[in-house]
Amino acid sequence: MRHLVRVTNLKAEDIENIFSLADEILCGKHSDALKGKTVVMFFPASSIRTRVTFEKGIWLMGGQSILFPSETLDKKEEIRDVCGYLNNWADMVIVRHKNIALLEEMAAYLEVPLINAMTDVNHPCEVLSDLFALSKIRNSYRQDRFLFVGKKGNIGLAWQEAAEVLGFRLEQCCAKGYEIDGLKTYGDIEEAVQGQDIVCTDALPAEAVAAFERCRVTKAAMEKANMGAVLNPCPPFFRGEEVSADVIDSEYFVGYGFKKHLLHVQQAIMLYCMG
Repeated sequence: MRHLVRVTNLKAEDIENIFSLADEILCGKHSDALKGKTVVMFFPASSIRTRVTFEKGIWLMGGQSILFPSETLDKKEEIRDVCGYLNNWADMVIVRHKNIALLEEMAAYLEVPLINAMTDVNHPCEVLSDLFALSKIRNSYRQDRFLFVGKKGNIGLAWQEAAEVLGFRLEQCCAKGYEIDGLKTYGDIEEAVQGQDIVCTDALPAEAVAAFERCRVTKAAMEKANMGAVLNPCPPFFRGEEVSADVIDSEYFVGYGFKKHLLHVQQAIMLYCMG
């Protein structure tokens, strides 16, 4: 039994094991791995991709999901008492909540696996899914150079966690004041993209859009990246803000199908955490 709260809970070989499980799932294995198991989920109403793929993944492996809104965890009852009761009935708990400290506290009291489905400071399942998808289209993704375009936030910090575990080079392009500690940063996309293989983005808060104008990923900018470079924007993305319309319509955009592996990787994460 293992928890996944941060990518840094894993070692490189653990990530490769998760990817191997995802490959097995793609081959039709593990279809009854959650038969008779109950997975308790806490998600906000706004979640679409992560919730759909977790619920579908549980169903495809024969399990039962029980869904609560995330704010259920914000009530007066102490979280250790909530976990004490869940230990009686849940075989796994999946939580999407802004406060990672709450997830860390739950992990201390749960006797079943806890999976982080997103917090304000990271998004481990999303980044692991992207890395698996990249491994299918890149010959050696761990040797690629990654550029993150966006503010210091959960997506950028999740990429930093992954870079720490897997050892790939990660840099950032952002407006002043939005830097991630420990990363080399650029203030202009034309300079930042040179020599890069994978360009990742995150949506911007409204108040930051103007400040990031020189950081917007365009088709012209991607033409300055390494041969074969790809653009991997984190959805939801917004044309004319962190990315241009022409780059989304270009061959650089990995496409909507890139995210299909979110289903398989989250299934694999569940199997890995259950041991």
